[in-house]
Amino acid sequence: MTIDGLKADWQFVPVDATPHPFMSFAMDDVLQEMVSQDGIPKVRAWVHDPFVILGLHDARLPHLQDGLNYLEEAGFQYIVRNSGGLGVVLDSGILNISLILPKSTLPQIDDGYDLMLDLVRRTFSEAEVETGEIVHSYCPGSYDLSIGGRKFAGISQRRIRDGVAVQIYLSIAGSGSRRAEVMRRFYALGIKGEGTKFTYPDVHPEDMASLNELLGTEMSVDEVLEAMIDILKEHGAVTPLPEMDEAQKARYTHHLERMKTRNKDIHVLEQK
Repeated sequence: MTIDGLKADWQFVPVDATPHPFMSFAMDDVLQEMVSQDGIPKVRAWVHDPFVILGLHDARLPHLQDGLNYLEEAGFQYIVRNSGGLGVVLDSGILNISLILPKSTLPQIDDGYDLMLDLVRRTFSEAEVETGEIVHSYCPGSYDLSIGGRKFAGISQRRIRDGVAVQIYLSIAGSGSRRAEVMRRFYALGIKGEGTKFTYPDVHPEDMASLNELLGTEMSVDEVLEAMIDILKEHGAVTPLPEMDEAQKARYTHHLERMKTRNKDIHVLEQK
């Protein structure tokens, strides 16, 4: 699937609609329910600063509290997200984009990945963007995006009802290796050499970079978002998401409360 092949109108949700990560994950879930009903694709941008978003496996580290203490000392808030994967660092130089579409548009898992990859390659047409796992990055996966072997982005998917959320984590500005060092230290303190059933990443900070570092540019998050929206506009309208009705607001609140409940245990740890 490519952007050219999609030819869709989009409803847009801006960054300021979800000031806290709990809201972002709740919003993506309710938008998947909405697209299941109305069939209208949604696009959403989110930026959170400074947060570490942990995966479910991260919350099972043998010395989790020591890792969490380090994140706090380093100036980061943290939450556990509502899906798999591993930890990522968010700050003002990281742009997250969610494309939410009907499953009928993206029937195969790879369709969603290919659509997001096409959007990135069109946005950064001057770069040779490669796909494939960067083993020594944080949150490594088969749809890591890299330039010259250094990771700057990762793509994931979440499927609810008849909707699909294709999400990308894009490191635009700042130091990719400095962010990676945060996660390297978090895992070192959270594991302390103990054997674990799950294999956590052995993070090499030099294997990660921002696009500005890789391309020698000074792009801002806002400029990249605008460029991506302009590409979507080449094949259809991009208009604001209409105000939710009462039923949709209730579903959003439901998903938001689930996120808060999921995070109670990890924040209880912090207080002990």
